[in-house]
Amino acid sequence: MKAIRVHQFGEPDVLRIEEVPTPQPGAGQILVRVHAIGVNPVETYLRSGSNPNLPLPYTPGTDIAGVIESSGENAGPWKRGGRIYNFGTLTGAYAEYALCDAAQVHPLPAKLTFQEGAAIGVPYGTAWRAIHHRAQARYGESILIHGASGGVGVAATQIARAAGLTIVGTAGTDAGLKLVVAQGAHHVLDHRKPRYLEQALELTEGRGFNIILEMLANVNLGQDLPLLARYGRVIVIGSRGRVEINPRDLMTRDADVRAMMLFNITDAQRAEIYGALGKGFEDGTLRPIIGRELPLAEAEKAHGAVMEPGAYGKIVLIP
Repeated sequence: MKAIRVHQFGEPDVLRIEEVPTPQPGAGQILVRVHAIGVNPVETYLRSGSNPNLPLPYTPGTDIAGVIESSGENAGPWKRGGRIYNFGTLTGAYAEYALCDAAQVHPLPAKLTFQEGAAIGVPYGTAWRAIHHRAQARYGESILIHGASGGVGVAATQIARAAGLTIVGTAGTDAGLKLVVAQGAHHVLDHRKPRYLEQALELTEGRGFNIILEMLANVNLGQDLPLLARYGRVIVIGSRGRVEINPRDLMTRDADVRAMMLFNITDAQRAEIYGALGKGFEDGTLRPIIGRELPLAEAEKAHGAVMEPGAYGKIVLIP
């Protein structure tokens, strides 16, 4: 089978397509014929060496959608040909086939394409956990979603709307601004404009936000804290470096900064998150947005694109 392999950490050009043996499932495992692969920013960090203990060579990625090719003993009720999506693989996602633990796969709703299925795992899991587990959102609260036009941002906007939150979303292109409105945001702001944070606070009539979802904490966190309401919560989803804050901005509001990584979830949390998401996909409340499709051989280009400003939906690779 064809797979992307990383033999050394570095820039996107270390992503090389190679022929490798097709894995075979063992007990409790499922082999998936991959139809679409989700590209996530975390994969660029790992490729560049953020975890130097990651064994080389490896195949990147966690999110796929496809059909079951075969399964090992004690792998549950999964049948050959069944449509699935997942969060997490045993052999890597950037490949024509991926080996998964049976607990990692979920049925792909009939309403969704494989491309949409590949956009679920990290983005929707992250957004759901941020809003419901970490922020403990309550009906009627206000939420500011930075970067609401990207994969996680789109998911968060849809999930927040379903939860009855009042949403202010930001984006950095005209197309992104229109997308955020279409996904259910009550207000949208252009984060290219110098006064957008002042405008955000004005939209709350000075009360501040109950929840802020922060995708780039090293840039925004210090500016987020004065935007919080009393008992407000900033949920740090992404950061690319250090940041300086004024703790008094938290103290005067009895506010919290809470961080998260989806990879820290327990098995019980995984079942809860993807069970809840499945209902949303079935009833149409949730629907992934695909911004760009590229062939597997162009993984290098995908890694460049996913880090560019002006995000619009999800980037997927097609084997």
